[in-house]
Amino acid sequence: MTALTPPLPRLTPESDFYWTSGATGTLSLLRCSACGFYLHPPTPQCRACGSADVAPQPVSGRATLFTFTVSYQQLLPSIPAPYVVGIVALEEQDDVHITTRIVGVDLDEVRIGMPLQVRFEQHDDVYLPLFAPVPA
Repeated sequence: MTALTPPLPRLTPESDFYWTSGATGTLSLLRCSACGFYLHPPTPQCRACGSADVAPQPVSGRATLFTFTVSYQQLLPSIPAPYVVGIVALEEQDDVHITTRIVGVDLDEVRIGMPLQVRFEQHDDVYLPLFAPVPA
């Protein structure tokens, strides 16, 4: 890891699909085959029905900004301040939230409820899901 590489997640059998799915340009989440419930963070059993029949499935990557904060302190050399940390609600299931950076937007234009689309920042085999406003 260089000074310009953020801390990266460790790829594990339980979560590597999430961190590597950006290689195909799609975001993938676990989904229960029994009831259709999306699971994030990944768990071996469905939180809705208890089924162990869960598998990664691509999602649209569309989301809505649920909440956010602006960090004015540069904590890492790889992420210049100020930057926006947001929690997004996925279109497929609005109670699936992802904590991420919001990119491609001026700070004064960030609004709760704004429509977003995933984009990926690649670091070796890891593709960090970031979210940017949907183009008008």
